[in-house]
Amino acid sequence: MLSPDERTPAELERRIAGIWRDVLGDGADRAGATFLELHGQSISAVRIVARIEDELGLDVDVATLFEDPDLRTFVGMVLTGSSPGA
Repeated sequence: MLSPDERTPAELERRIAGIWRDVLGDGADRAGATFLELHGQSISAVRIVARIEDELGLDVDVATLFEDPDLRTFVGMVLTGSSPGA
């Protein structure tokens, strides 16, 4: 878990992006590629959400990933606490 000093928006964004790339693998750093375009499935969605919650202490609704965001949009949704349909 990150310390309060490490919980800057830039550090959170960096860590979320790292989790996204680690779970989704090759091509995950392609600009504009969405979760589903990267062959994201329910198991990868659960892995991403679990790691963000465990490692960063942020609550994320797994349904957010099925709104098919790209990385930039997903990071923004996580940081603002947005949920699907909100």
